Amino acid sequence: MNLALLFPDDFVAADRAILKGRRLAHLNSVLKVSEGDLVPVGLADGEIGTGRVLQLTNTEAVLQVELTTPPPAPIPLTLILAMPRPKMFRRVLQTCATLGVKNIWLINAYKVEKSFWQTPWLSEDNLRENMALGLEQARDTRLPRVRIRKLFKPFVEDELPALMENTRALVAHPGTRTPCPAMINEPATLCIGPEGGFIPYEVDKLVEAGCEAVHLGSRILRVETAVPVLVSRLFDACV
Repeated sequence: MNLALLFPDDFVAADRAILKGRRLAHLNSVLKVSEGDLVPVGLADGEIGTGRVLQLTNTEAVLQVELTTPPPAPIPLTLILAMPRPKMFRRVLQTCATLGVKNIWLINAYKVEKSFWQTPWLSEDNLRENMALGLEQARDTRLPRVRIRKLFKPFVEDELPALMENTRALVAHPGTRTPCPAMINEPATLCIGPEGGFIPYEVDKLVEAGCEAVHLGSRILRVETAVPVLVSRLFDACV
């Protein structure tokens, strides 16, 4: 946790916040703070600054908060992601938040098992918690927006064209002829399939909608690996 992400319900006054639970445990066990110490903090969807530890107990930390700096700029990417396996999904979500992806669409595909949509990781609280973990790693505050679409064809035909407008639209799929472009200087829409990839019908529908099919070479990557590799190839996320 390189930054403690604060939410409005953490504040008891305009410049006072109380940390409990996971964030308090990190202050105590990892940062080993004492009263009077400064810790990096940021307000969700707001600015970054510092929190001075005014009181520290086993149950809470009271911080005097000063927010002065804007968060890092997001990358101009809309990520269309076939719902991953639940045990992988939370890691992918944290990675996306860390890299600066702010617009995520979770979609269905032939190889997405129905049970994946029942995972508790899709609850609002769990989505927020995992996005917060990714933001805290990167010292960012802007929460990604996650939208869920469980019908592939209506999404591709009715919504995807508007999302791709004025962007470089790509679908990552092994076996295609065109290598994935690198370090593009324009907004992009990137479609990534599930484990096992999109089926040919799905690739064809995405191409018909305006996507360019691209590959990363002869190696087949897991989704949790493909996401950061593709995002980092398209954008210098470290700038």
